[in-house]
Amino acid sequence: MAHDFGLQTASGHLTVSEESKQPYPADVEARFRADAAQVLARYPQKRSALLPLLHLVQSVDGYVTGRGIDLCAEILDLTTAEVSGVATFYTQYKRHPNGEYTVGVCTNTLCAIMGGDEIWEAVSEHLGLGHDETTEDGKITLERVECNAACDYAPVVMTNWEFFDNQTPESTIRLVEELRSGAVVRPTRGPNRVCTFKEVSRVLAGFPDGRADEGVGAGPASLVGLVLAKEQGWTAPEGESSRHQGSPTTTAEPSAGGDGATDASPAGAARGTTMGRTEVTPASDDAKARKAEPAAVRDEADGTPAEEETSTRTTGSTPKTKKKKDS
Repeated sequence: MAHDFGLQTASGHLTVSEESKQPYPADVEARFRADAAQVLARYPQKRSALLPLLHLVQSVDGYVTGRGIDLCAEILDLTTAEVSGVATFYTQYKRHPNGEYTVGVCTNTLCAIMGGDEIWEAVSEHLGLGHDETTEDGKITLERVECNAACDYAPVVMTNWEFFDNQTPESTIRLVEELRSGAVVRPTRGPNRVCTFKEVSRVLAGFPDGRADEGVGAGPASLVGLVLAKEQGWTAPEGESSRHQGSPTTTAEPSAGGDGATDASPAGAARGTTMGRTEVTPASDDAKARKAEPAAVRDEADGTPAEEETSTRTTGSTPKTKKKKDS
């Protein structure tokens, strides 16, 4: 069965099986078209629905098949080349059969020095797989990942994009064996179980599975910086907008639970919880708007007398000034 997963030619190019180009059964295609219609209804231009439709293809086939590309092109009035160009650009889209669980080991800088390289070597040897290869039973596809966006829990392993924090070679080997055995596996954070690749692909296509609020969303490691800043009395510099608007600056307080978290919900905003401070930088919209205002308007807004507008040009080393005409 191994030949069905990621078959490559000697030059390294993937061989697309003829099976992946066979038309969908009528009932499968009908369901796909019905789901696709729901996705298209969210966008003013239907071509914008290509990304979720490719995830929808993976939720049906387990990877982006030739027939999936043809159907997406037909539905969205695109060429198959346009669809293929997108499908081959993003790493979440698989162009050959993918395992039921994609296990991604982060080997980027922080995870690597915290043990990510050792984890990769151990699990790669244990499974007999290299990058983007799949076990013969079709259960596990192993990947080296460039940052799992969870550096505060390094080294991190993801399974179908769910977090497994503070991993070791031993814990990762246990993880893949539990997944292969069919056991219910619960990630460190997130839903109460790891869903299959097809199930997750349907969620990414825009069809919620009701698990968004399950489990823990954050942990103490993510808030260490905030706690340390409060202990040391550190605050961010006051922004330009705060000085000009005269608005008071408040510092976000930890939640009642004492973990340093702040309430970002609408209810939290109604209670007066301040999540941060707006800074005016040279690239900000406020800064650009002020720069575009006439000098007299800026002076009036600041409560200071209007001054002569001076534009300086340099010709050689001699500055020239131009006075504003009296109205």
